[in-house]
Amino acid sequence: MSMNDHGWGNRPDPGGNRGGPGDGPPDLEELWRDFNRRLSAMFGKKGGGFGGQDSRPPLNTRQMGGGIAMMLVLVLVMWLASGIYIVDEGQRGVVLRFGSFDRITTSGPNMRLPWPIETHEIVELSRVRTIEVGYRGNNSVPKEALMLTDDENIVMVQFAVQYRLKDPQNFLFKNRYPDEAVMGAAETAIREIVGKSQMDFVLYEGREQIAANTSKLIQDILDRYETGVLVTAVTLQSTQPPEQVQAAFDDAVKAGQDRERQKNEGQAYANDVIPRARGTASRLLQEAEGYKQSVIANAEGEASCFKQILTEYSKASEVTRNRMYLETMQQVMASTSKVMVDSRSNNNLLYLPLDKLMQTAGAAVAAGAAAHETATAPLQGTASPGELSAQSGQDGGLSRLRDSLRSRERGER
Repeated sequence: MSMNDHGWGNRPDPGGNRGGPGDGPPDLEELWRDFNRRLSAMFGKKGGGFGGQDSRPPLNTRQMGGGIAMMLVLVLVMWLASGIYIVDEGQRGVVLRFGSFDRITTSGPNMRLPWPIETHEIVELSRVRTIEVGYRGNNSVPKEALMLTDDENIVMVQFAVQYRLKDPQNFLFKNRYPDEAVMGAAETAIREIVGKSQMDFVLYEGREQIAANTSKLIQDILDRYETGVLVTAVTLQSTQPPEQVQAAFDDAVKAGQDRERQKNEGQAYANDVIPRARGTASRLLQEAEGYKQSVIANAEGEASCFKQILTEYSKASEVTRNRMYLETMQQVMASTSKVMVDSRSNNNLLYLPLDKLMQTAGAAVAAGAAAHETATAPLQGTASPGELSAQSGQDGGLSRLRDSLRSRERGER
């Protein structure tokens, strides 16, 4: 069936004429020609069609009404079809009914009432938007970048904020300029965070923490204003002092590095000296403790000896006193070989050859020890008379020396 078939598929009559007026709807081309002919007649032109003489007979009222009805149906279908729209992945459709929010549609083909009853807006949720604060490309913006820290120093902070949409309704109806809203919230948040921080914290160790705190504060501000924006990341591009004081700040940084280096060297020296000093102190404490125990033991021994001597002295005072005197003189004269004795009876100095006496006494002691061994040794004979006389002579000499010393002591008293 063709559009040029005026009989709309009806079988033509044997005479070659197509279906009559009541056999089907009129031909669209015929209706168009009739419309052009009538339009030309209205403007005073004769003839119709497309500039040629139309010899067709005029259409009747029934054919005219059927053509207008089809055109109205076609227009209605096209008008209804205009309400079909497609939402891509990562987007949302917002349907407005007479300019007011009605509903949100998801991705895929959707249907709404045609204009002017309903309209729709497509909002991209997956696209990440970026704004730059403190710089534009390679150029800095000092008005946005300069900030005051808690210790009253000025720093230049440049950062970028990445965000996307999370609520299409709030984005369309409660946010007129989204970039300006995010820019204002970002400047407010970063100035508050930097204003509560020290300069060294902002420039060095606190960059990551400042970025995290700024992102959280920006999101809180945007949620409070119901902008429908979700902050995904805050990236600090640069944190540095102003250009006017950059040279002085570099010198201060070098001085700080030198200070840290010297502190590290001092700490290393302390780590080397302190353990050795502690070891020496521990050794001295141990030596002192040993000396203390030695002195206490000696004192206790001397006290015990004194008690024993006191007991013996109470029994025989004269013998004990003489013995103590002799032992004392023995200790005093053990380290010398000559003694000068001043007698009070006359001014003559007596020379006491202790070295000879000591040699004699040593020989006598050795001989006595030998005699004792000879006397006590089994299967040994008795000593000869000469040996006994020599030993008795030595003992007599020692006794005479002891008696002379006792007499001199008595004279001095």
